[in-house]
Amino acid sequence: MKWLTLISFIFLLSSARSRNLQRIARDADHKSPIAHRYNDLKEETFKAVTMITFAQYLQKCSYEGLSNLVKDVVDLAHKCVANEDAPECSKPLPSIFLDEICQVEKLRDSYGDMADCCGKADPERNQCFLSFKVHQPDFIAPYQRPAADVICNEYKDDRVSLLGHFVYTVARRNPFLHAPAILGLAAEYENALKSCCPESDIGACLDAKVQQISVIKERAKHIGVKQQHGCRILDKYGERTFQASKLARMSQKYPNAPFEELVKMVHEVKDVYKECCEGDMVECVDDWSELVNSLCSKQDIFSSKIKPCCEKPVVEQTKCIMEADFDDKPDNLPSLVEKYIQDKEVCKSYEPNHDAFLSEFVYEYSRRHPEFSTQLILRITKGYETLLDKCCKTDNPADCYGNAVEDLNKHIKETEDVVKTNCELFNTHGEADFLKGLLVRYTKKMPQVSTDTLLEIGKKMTAVGSKCCSLPEERRMSCSEHYLSIVIEDMCKRQESTPINDQVSQCCNELYSYRRPCFTAMGVDTKYVPPPFDPMMFNFDEKMCSAPPAEREEGQLKLLINLIKRKPQMTEEQLKTIAEGFTAMMDKCCKQADVDACLGEE
Repeated sequence: MKWLTLISFIFLLSSARSRNLQRIARDADHKSPIAHRYNDLKEETFKAVTMITFAQYLQKCSYEGLSNLVKDVVDLAHKCVANEDAPECSKPLPSIFLDEICQVEKLRDSYGDMADCCGKADPERNQCFLSFKVHQPDFIAPYQRPAADVICNEYKDDRVSLLGHFVYTVARRNPFLHAPAILGLAAEYENALKSCCPESDIGACLDAKVQQISVIKERAKHIGVKQQHGCRILDKYGERTFQASKLARMSQKYPNAPFEELVKMVHEVKDVYKECCEGDMVECVDDWSELVNSLCSKQDIFSSKIKPCCEKPVVEQTKCIMEADFDDKPDNLPSLVEKYIQDKEVCKSYEPNHDAFLSEFVYEYSRRHPEFSTQLILRITKGYETLLDKCCKTDNPADCYGNAVEDLNKHIKETEDVVKTNCELFNTHGEADFLKGLLVRYTKKMPQVSTDTLLEIGKKMTAVGSKCCSLPEERRMSCSEHYLSIVIEDMCKRQESTPINDQVSQCCNELYSYRRPCFTAMGVDTKYVPPPFDPMMFNFDEKMCSAPPAEREEGQLKLLINLIKRKPQMTEEQLKTIAEGFTAMMDKCCKQADVDACLGEE
């Protein structure tokens, strides 16, 4: 497989992406989508992406079983390349894949209700199948690396099979990870084998490389979460919100790029994203590969920072572009106050085409404020839109929107204060106390949530603090709001199937950019009635002294959550008194011969 040509597709989601704008016109010239994509990707890449697609839909199937499905699709591609008018060749690619899945014998025996998806028409059939994908499935055993000499012999004897097994293994464990990222991992894996298999101590070399691969896999998981979040925004909030968010981010990163070019790019990104989110991995990979090429063909227009990236070998371009710094702002950009607030004719520009006017506002505001989060920029834009909607209906619009700066500054102050307060807490008191503070606040906000889930949410939010509060001040807001949005989205997804309380429902139904401030402002759930007292919630035994430190700490955090669930109105002082008493009890009892008797007495 030509894996080295594939690494250029990796992880482009958070960086600039642009597709060849002639692709749509060119697609119309192809009678057969499968022949078109096969010719673009060539045999081995087409096979690999076909395997990824099937492995992500049919996560329980063996490699051998899926290989038969891959062969069927590749055989059809060969037939259609030879004759685009042949039967089946005009079918959309997703339909070809799903038809193959629906012909699998005993599909219901392995996948239960998923088999009912086959009775639906496209595109509902695909949406149905996507809903059955299992994130981090527990029915797949953890990967066990074979002995080093075995891997190298397999690589030498049947390289295609070894790498095929690799993409199968990664894809079925990460059903939402876009195929370009999986192909990139395969390229890294092959590079490790190429450099280690000739070595005298293959195992030691691979162990060193595995460390690198582990880092890459972690990055893949991280990017997978971001990709899933992007897909969720597109699905739940629609194209307008998705594109506004991308326009804000790209305008920050490429402040010298012309507005028209960025708008085109955002539209193209949205189109490719939809393909990837819908599980259409063949088209996702093919179109994604053109994003880098298109961006590099216009590097002088977009950013001086990506020029060195575009001069690198293809395998290094994407990572370089992704990690490239924001371009320097143009000098002497005029204040926006004159154009958007002091101008008495703003309504004449706004009313004919709201979206075009606001898109330009997002562009101009974002390129001036790389330190702001995209969510804050969207809140400012929404606040400005709401103000214009109101003011443009009055007799004196200019007088009405004349105080817009003060209104918009409220959004800025709220966000800056939240980031400043939390990072000061984190940096002053440390990770452990920061987590405890979060658990107290969020247990009071949503005491109905299980203890384990509250602890999981608290740990995720603490990880955001750890990641973002160590950054330079101008990067903290963007970092923290981005990752908190992902944590909140996960909470809101759970809320859909298991409603928590009215407060959470209200925040989850807010506009995408307003959810984080809503959760921050959320108070104690006054409608909550604590459950009857259950002694097992406060089970003190010898394990609290003998367990490993991490386990002891987790047990104490769960006790803290359960205490708040019992008494959500508890004050900070009361909590402090109880905590001190608990610490004294543990210090005393853990030194006793009969720990259980001491704990029972205390």
